[in-house]
Amino acid sequence: MKLYGALASPYVTRVVMLARIKGIDLELAELPGGSPRSPEYVAFNPIAKIPSLEVDGHCLPESEVICEYLEEVGGGAPGLPVDPLERATARLVSRIVDLYVAPCTSDFFRQMNPATRDQAAVDAATAELNKGLGFLEHFMGNGPFAVGDVPTIGDCAAAPYLMLIRKIVFANFSEIADPTKGDGRLGTWWTAIMSDDACRNTVEEYGKAVDGFMQAMAARITAQA
Repeated sequence: MKLYGALASPYVTRVVMLARIKGIDLELAELPGGSPRSPEYVAFNPIAKIPSLEVDGHCLPESEVICEYLEEVGGGAPGLPVDPLERATARLVSRIVDLYVAPCTSDFFRQMNPATRDQAAVDAATAELNKGLGFLEHFMGNGPFAVGDVPTIGDCAAAPYLMLIRKIVFANFSEIADPTKGDGRLGTWWTAIMSDDACRNTVEEYGKAVDGFMQAMAARITAQA
């Protein structure tokens, strides 16, 4: 198996984290043609997004589908609980991240420059983010992880995006409280994530990749000014 993508993507990081939790040696490869929109990559994955998992020459796209596949074939530590309701809860956490948390990040990214910031847009994005994080807190199962005492697919979805939000939102919009630093459910959950070697190492690698991306973007903007 070969995973196409880079750790600067939270969706790639989701898959990498699950593979590490399960003890799967998953090769992270550069994209054919060097870009998701290159003819070489589009020929492999017409969706033209990352990640893609190559399995015996076949393309398996979409991070959540890839995680489910690794869970079914990968062996090792389970990425889903045994109890059916807990399994559904782990999947629900992942779904909430994709539908109600992830979309907020692009709104904040567009407002990072204080000189051109639209406060009304920030306020609207903050309301949506708080709503999404509230959904996460409400539906997470018994801790310390998203469901139970070991990380699951839900944690693999949530941890990279919370790191991204820490980098983009909480670090640049001081008026927005960071719930991962409190003693609430997201605070105890983040402590659990950072206490697990596979989760912490993957999230920290992703954070460094985000820093590199942000620095490259800043340099590009400066060069164009």
